[in-house]
Amino acid sequence: MPKSHEVTMAEVARAAGVSLATVSRVLSNAPGVGAATRERVRREAERLSYVVSPEASGLARGTTRRVAVLVPRVTRWFHGSMLETIESELRAEAIDVLIYQVEHPELRARFFTELPARRKVDAVLLIALPLDEREAERLADLNVHVVVAGGQIQHYPYVKIDDQAAARTAVSHLISLGHERIAMITVDEPSSLYWSSTADRLQGYTDSLAAAGLEARPEYVVRLPYGIEAGCEGVSRLLRLAEPPTAVVTYSDEMALGALRELQRSGVHVPDEMSLASFDGHPIAKVFGITTIDQHVTEQAQVAAQMTIDLMARKSVKPAVMVRTELAVRESTAAPSRI
Repeated sequence: MPKSHEVTMAEVARAAGVSLATVSRVLSNAPGVGAATRERVRREAERLSYVVSPEASGLARGTTRRVAVLVPRVTRWFHGSMLETIESELRAEAIDVLIYQVEHPELRARFFTELPARRKVDAVLLIALPLDEREAERLADLNVHVVVAGGQIQHYPYVKIDDQAAARTAVSHLISLGHERIAMITVDEPSSLYWSSTADRLQGYTDSLAAAGLEARPEYVVRLPYGIEAGCEGVSRLLRLAEPPTAVVTYSDEMALGALRELQRSGVHVPDEMSLASFDGHPIAKVFGITTIDQHVTEQAQVAAQMTIDLMARKSVKPAVMVRTELAVRESTAAPSRI
């Protein structure tokens, strides 16, 4: 039998026939694991004489009063707005917040390498951050509470919207106005193993068209890297088609703003000649009269922050919270011109 200090969490996981994440949750007394599985993991840990390090035990008890918040890009309105609210809510509870901007894989790899050795935390809160399978396993190895905001990863508690339903609402609104040629400008980004708002919104788009008996035309789906410029380029491509759409849905309000500017430059009047709808609930959408799906970002952030606070206080939390969305109809959508 190996000495206790030689036994790793991975060995316990193999012996119990479960994932590293499950072992981590059992040993930190986190919710979300069945009684039989929890007992099996504890039995194998005892049999192997696995001992959680004092440092890791301290983390599980919530002794550092620090939370690491991982965000892809703070310059995006969604990420920045959510981060602002989360930080405010946590600091109100005297919790220190460490912010990590980890848009690229190499930055995420650095986080998982450096955090365990340098700056201990009680919890990690991820803001709409897709992870691959290996990154998710390394997240479990940190042996801390994990909360996901704006997405879903493995079994961790999360808060998000129903992106498919939100997209169906936006497209159904355009269909109800009489539009039949509806395009979508979406983002061309790597999808998570566990969830993708990009894929979900595209699915909602195609589902709505199918339900109305409308054709989902491949040329009407434009994929571009995220940015305001994507809205400009996406509209430019659509207008060059032999039969342009009469309505466009963009992935975000920021992209919708670029789309609106390109339509203006091209002499296309909104909404008479082209209707425009989007997602987010960005204040700028209201200023420019853009119809949008308000996904109540502040509410999502508040729920995620409270989940984190409760877990640190060893309270139970709901495993999943779906925040409502709301269609805000403004001047950018109307019935298509029949001229």
